[in-house]
Amino acid sequence: MAADTQALSFPDELGYLGETHEWGRLDGDICTVGISDYAQHEIGDVVYVELPSVGDTVEANSDFGVIESVKSAFDLMCPMSGEVIEINEALEASPEHVNDDPYGEGWMIRVKVSDPAEFEQLMNAADYQSSVTKG
Repeated sequence: MAADTQALSFPDELGYLGETHEWGRLDGDICTVGISDYAQHEIGDVVYVELPSVGDTVEANSDFGVIESVKSAFDLMCPMSGEVIEINEALEASPEHVNDDPYGEGWMIRVKVSDPAEFEQLMNAADYQSSVTKG
């Protein structure tokens, strides 16, 4: 059953990976990464998030971790390439932040990006919202 996309949030300043539903917020050469409101709604209650280590290198469109919900487990894909400079350690004790506040307290990693132009390859909010309403 598809989510009611009218009740979900699709912030305009973010870039989205359409097929896997991660978002990136670029601030200079730092990209904060998480999963979209749509994704957290679809997967259900998040019970565990496995994140990389600070210092790890991540590639755009490659997995960087795993998210587990009461329904299943899913690979997390990174929207941009670079070095992980911070992880959201609060998710270890409180993975429900992903459900409660996917664009705020539910962020997952921060990456010092190697190529800020990769952000232009991500879907904008309107296109992403349109893509999830087609299903």
